[in-house]
Amino acid sequence: MLLNPFHQFEITPLIKLSIAGYDVSFTNASLFMMLGIALLLTFIYSATRKASIIPGKLQCAAEILYEFVESTLIGSTGKKGKIFFPFVFTLFNFVLILNLLGMMPYGFTVTSHIIVTFILAAIVFTIVILTGFIKHGLHFLSLFLPNGTPLWLAPILIVIELFSFLARPISLSIRLAGNMLAGHVLLKVLGAFVAMMGMIGFLPIPLMVIMVGFEIFVAVLQAYIFAILTCVYLNDAINLH
Repeated sequence: MLLNPFHQFEITPLIKLSIAGYDVSFTNASLFMMLGIALLLTFIYSATRKASIIPGKLQCAAEILYEFVESTLIGSTGKKGKIFFPFVFTLFNFVLILNLLGMMPYGFTVTSHIIVTFILAAIVFTIVILTGFIKHGLHFLSLFLPNGTPLWLAPILIVIELFSFLARPISLSIRLAGNMLAGHVLLKVLGAFVAMMGMIGFLPIPLMVIMVGFEIFVAVLQAYIFAILTCVYLNDAINLH
């Protein structure tokens, strides 16, 4: 199994369950998602339960995280978008913690599975579409026809814009899953080569440390990209550019 870089992505049932013929087993993916949620709730609770004017380390970290997400959201959508702060804050932290848990020894990278990232992207676009129609009514459809478009070009541009819009959840989900999968496969392959080097396996250890550090950076970056693209798509629904 050491030489199989895809073995680390296998979903295995920990508690087998079946309801009405459907497999609803509790898997390693379920475990790490629950662990991620538990860690986030523990962190937020620990950081805010004794909030003070002079913040401690945990409170300071929570405030920095809060201000970072808030500035990202307002910078993309304006003050009108602040109503979506709880959603974007939760989404960013959920993706971030799942990415980082995948970097732990014997960890499982939930966000390497397209079904997980696609569900997250589908939730984002459901909110975007509902917001657009609630706020603008049928005028939201003008998003697919830029102002000043000649009438003879309208049918072509509507098709192009509609296809581009519908492709967003697919690209959003594939980008996250693809980056997480590729990075972990690379680390697994390099680790296997180091293991096969035997006595001189210590020589590439500095390179492996750099690669692990880079993969942690990618894990954080992908969570940020997922969040900021969510903000950009929300901006289309709020401000209808």
